[in-house]
Amino acid sequence: MSLVIVVAALCFLMFVAYRGYSVILFAPVAALGAVLLTDPSLVPPMFTGLFMDKMVGFVKSYFPVFLLGAVFGKVIELSGFSTAIVAAVIRLLGRERAMMAIVVVCGLLTYGGVSLFVVVFAVYPFAAEMFRQGDIPKRLIPGTIALGAFSFTMDSLPGTPQIQNVIPTTFFKTTIYAAPVLGTVGGLLIFVVGLIYLDWRRRVALAAGEGYGTGHLNEPPLRPVDERLVHPLIAILPLVLVGLSNRLFTDLIPKVYGKSVAFVPAVVGKAAPVTQEVAKVAALWAVEGALLVGVACVLVFAWRRVSAGFAEGSRAAVAGALLASMNTASEYGFGAIIAALPGFLTVAEGLRAIPNPLVNEAISVTALAGITGSASGGLSIALAAMSDTFLQAAASTGIPLEVFHRVAAMASGGMDTLPHNGAVITLLGVTGLTHKTSYRDIFAITLIKSAAVFAVIAVYYATGLV
Repeated sequence: MSLVIVVAALCFLMFVAYRGYSVILFAPVAALGAVLLTDPSLVPPMFTGLFMDKMVGFVKSYFPVFLLGAVFGKVIELSGFSTAIVAAVIRLLGRERAMMAIVVVCGLLTYGGVSLFVVVFAVYPFAAEMFRQGDIPKRLIPGTIALGAFSFTMDSLPGTPQIQNVIPTTFFKTTIYAAPVLGTVGGLLIFVVGLIYLDWRRRVALAAGEGYGTGHLNEPPLRPVDERLVHPLIAILPLVLVGLSNRLFTDLIPKVYGKSVAFVPAVVGKAAPVTQEVAKVAALWAVEGALLVGVACVLVFAWRRVSAGFAEGSRAAVAGALLASMNTASEYGFGAIIAALPGFLTVAEGLRAIPNPLVNEAISVTALAGITGSASGGLSIALAAMSDTFLQAAASTGIPLEVFHRVAAMASGGMDTLPHNGAVITLLGVTGLTHKTSYRDIFAITLIKSAAVFAVIAVYYATGLV
């Protein structure tokens, strides 16, 4: 019965998310409904002590990233830099390769360490402009961004600094460059098959006479046809600076602040010192600082254009950031409660019965990521519960721990993007689209990246390459 309750809560949340209802409202309803059916007396304490604690903790940590990411995307749009980059890419690649261009831009930013959520805000103005000029249906934008930001550069390619590639290092004592051959093979497979799928969708729409469409929400404004565009190298400079600054600050912050930093607030009376562990916030500080550098760069080169529409544009950016962060935070709280229920333990225990260690790991991680709606959450839970089993399997079978690392990282980015996933909801909200119009393509990318995990396992067993 406990397993049925967990599955029912998950299915309910996916259903309401797909139907377009607010996850901010229904994530706690789904989670607390599961608690009510498990132990009614735990509803109030789990709501305040777990759901709200995790939800508020997420907002506390990540809202500045959402806000700065939204502002960065907005000033890129207001400055006309997005139009300039789109025009240059179309001249270079042609209108029919707009999808490839967006995937590559997303991939470069993600591999450079920029948060997935920030990539959504930053790239959407480019994608909308490029799809509009190429007359490609807007409903294909979410799937395109998902391929570029949520897949091969998130967890497959060796060296990616995304958290999904970092978490396994603490359990397997590996590095983020673990299994470089397998990771590259898996990443290329996702990239190529994903682009083939998206181009097929574009050609089907073209044959049906479907264009970009009209009456869309959250549309970047149309630019005058005779508008003078900035040089594309200047237009792309803010994106480059965000990636480079993020890398620089990531290395520099721990050196400047050490392991922790403390200060005493200047208030009347005796105040306890505030201590901050730098390791826990260095990545956040780095991306926040990088986004500020990006915004400053845009303002330097396009102050007059940006200032003219910044009042209205910033209001829209703040509203978008609030909605996106609260959607994701509510999902975070849902995942925390589901992971605390007996039914979730039943799922975890049942997954242990899968005999092959790599297949066991892949299915366990991707299943838990799907249930919690979080790649990092499912990965952390799976490895915390089962890493000892995987370590023993590595010792007894001779499979290198680097392989376990890469399989775990890639599997976390498999079924995590189900309809209730926070990043999916953010992506659809930012683009002004719905699950009904655009989730089909996101789910196709989900299936492609899930299948790639098992392809990588097959390559390892067939060749022994790591």
